[in-house]
Amino acid sequence: MFGRRESVPFAFLSDAEGFHSNVAPPPRERASAGELAGRWLLGVCVVAGLVGSLVLGMPALSTDPSATGTEQSEASDKR
Repeated sequence: MFGRRESVPFAFLSDAEGFHSNVAPPPRERASAGELAGRWLLGVCVVAGLVGSLVLGMPALSTDPSATGTEQSEASDKR
């Protein structure tokens, strides 16, 4: 499976846990105004969708106490 096997010095293995690079990563680029506006607009759309689903879904989930037991089927009327 492994055709080539190279030996690794013991000193390298013992210092592997404490290895720190002297090369710093490049600084992160600041988001442009368009990217910030897009993120903000996406967040507003998500929140508006959740609020809209609650507004439209709450009437369907609520039970009307006056409507329970008052409805009769047509089959019970035709005896």
